[in-house]
Amino acid sequence: MPSAVKLQTEFSAEELRALARRSKDVNQSRRLLSLAAVRDGMDRASAARVGMDRQTLRDWVHRFNAEGPEGLINNWTEGPKPRLSAEHLAELAAIVEAGPDREKDGVVRWRRIDLKRVIAERFAASVLWLVSPGGAFTTGQTIVIDGGTLVGDGG
Repeated sequence: MPSAVKLQTEFSAEELRALARRSKDVNQSRRLLSLAAVRDGMDRASAARVGMDRQTLRDWVHRFNAEGPEGLINNWTEGPKPRLSAEHLAELAAIVEAGPDREKDGVVRWRRIDLKRVIAERFAASVLWLVSPGGAFTTGQTIVIDGGTLVGDGG
């Protein structure tokens, strides 16, 4: 039988519920209510029924103990920098919004592989490389696209 999770903070169950009521983040509120149940002495399985599974509750207790109530807010990162320019992203968004032309594109709905082909055709082969898994490690490189004029031109 799982034992009660130990909260290492001075917040009472009522204070945790008050924080949950004032929070503008629904996930933080749900987590605070689960912690209030823990503070009331519930075991992990019972307290988790308020809004998550046992292991997740345990993880949030550790985060709460380390960071306090602010630790219960998701801290999403921005993610990787887009490899297409802002102009290309806008053009790609318009292409996706308009949908494929069955005659020209040969499909009735966009799939990732179809859009990858469109990107290669519209925005140059080097961009296809940059958006591929292999291009993930290409940083700070200048890629010359010259149609082969530098190769064997005698100059």
